[in-house]
Amino acid sequence: MRGVSSHVCILLAPTDAALGKAVVSNPKVSASVREGLNVESGLNDGICVPVLLMFLALLVEEQTQSPLSLAVELVVEELGIGAVIGIALTLIAWLLQRHSEKHHWQTPMWSQLTLPGLAILCFATAQALGGSGFIAAFVGGLFASYLFTEQKHHLLKASEEFASLLSVITWVVFGALVIPRAWSSLTLNIWLYAVLSLTVIRILPVLISLAGTRFDFETRLFISWFGPRGLASIVFAVMILDYPLQASRTLVATAVCTVLLSVLLHGLSANPWVARLALRDH
Repeated sequence: MRGVSSHVCILLAPTDAALGKAVVSNPKVSASVREGLNVESGLNDGICVPVLLMFLALLVEEQTQSPLSLAVELVVEELGIGAVIGIALTLIAWLLQRHSEKHHWQTPMWSQLTLPGLAILCFATAQALGGSGFIAAFVGGLFASYLFTEQKHHLLKASEEFASLLSVITWVVFGALVIPRAWSSLTLNIWLYAVLSLTVIRILPVLISLAGTRFDFETRLFISWFGPRGLASIVFAVMILDYPLQASRTLVATAVCTVLLSVLLHGLSANPWVARLALRDH
């Protein structure tokens, strides 16, 4: 039971910047609030992946009564392969980018696909080699931010639109295929937990962490509320399906239910609350 509860916490910890775009990209919201929410959503995936892998490995080890080394080996393997792939491919991409610029082999328009292509390549390669695609993309992104310092803003121009397109496709698939299949598994307890996850479980810790900051109470409440759950939770749920866990169906149903409520509640409340804050501040 402890293993199941820990997995639920990790599944629903990361926030989704795509679902929070109405807030993090709205100039009516103060820059410090937007930056804080954006950084949180960016770091959560990379932080939660190793923790999720560790708990998965320990839970599988507990069920199969294998040595503890199985858990350590799985975590080290997934993280190590992912990190090495992310660093290696990013370094190769940077060297190729410099070489192509030197010889004028690449037009400015096509160069904007460098970083999206690198992210996909890191993820796919790490997954194929038995590592974590999330860690590979996360480490690759951090390393790319350091290497592509001068060209970074130019290379990121098309990435946001590219990500938006993929996000739309993802949510169409989620609404058309995932929710109907999970609907029969959504019990009253799952609905109640999903509501708690989006409210009390999210809001109280964030309010406590923001105590002592210069933000007034409503702004702190605003930051606490806008922690939309999205793609990361769904992908984590899919990862859990690859492991022989008895509670995997319940975990997936809980993630699906929470993301569904998040899409509705955060989507409906974003613009009205932003407008209220903007009117109050002016």
